[in-house]
Amino acid sequence: MGNENSLSSDKVIVAKILNGNTQDFAVIVKSTEKLVTQIVRKMTVNQDDQNDLVQDIYLKVYQNLSSFQYKSKLSTWIANIAYNTTINYLQKKKIPILDIETTLESKSTLSENIEMEIFKKESLEILNIELNKLPPLYNTLLTLYHLEELSNREISEITKLPEGTIKSYLYRARKILKDNINHHFKIYVHEK
Repeated sequence: MGNENSLSSDKVIVAKILNGNTQDFAVIVKSTEKLVTQIVRKMTVNQDDQNDLVQDIYLKVYQNLSSFQYKSKLSTWIANIAYNTTINYLQKKKIPILDIETTLESKSTLSENIEMEIFKKESLEILNIELNKLPPLYNTLLTLYHLEELSNREISEITKLPEGTIKSYLYRARKILKDNINHHFKIYVHEK
């Protein structure tokens, strides 16, 4: 029932915008801004690029609003545009989208730097550091699942990845994150 209400309110707001009440687009931006920003920030590191991507995403949403078919929630459709726009940006810049080997190899080369950071930062900061070391796709999936509390089905609609693949990637991402955080604490305990 909640999903029906959401689709109904999506239809109302989209109809208003398409009928010329463009000020209502701000309602869409406000309701999806956190989700879009999370996707972009988890997949890119440059602040200017992030800002440009968010603007580009909302421009695409506005330009393509008439093609929204109400097969999913409006926020899911917008998240899909955000994801695809960011993926296209990464491919254009030749930035790897999923590079597990580099992530695993970088763990050992960063250990000297990590020791210094453990003493300077608290546990939450360590978590954020390790999250940002994950491949962009893993970081995005963790964000969508745990922070945005989207279901595997909704994430599948956004990323166009099969649900089984999403489950597998989430498992791998959590394992890498756990191993890297454990690595931090082993160093910390050893230094004490």
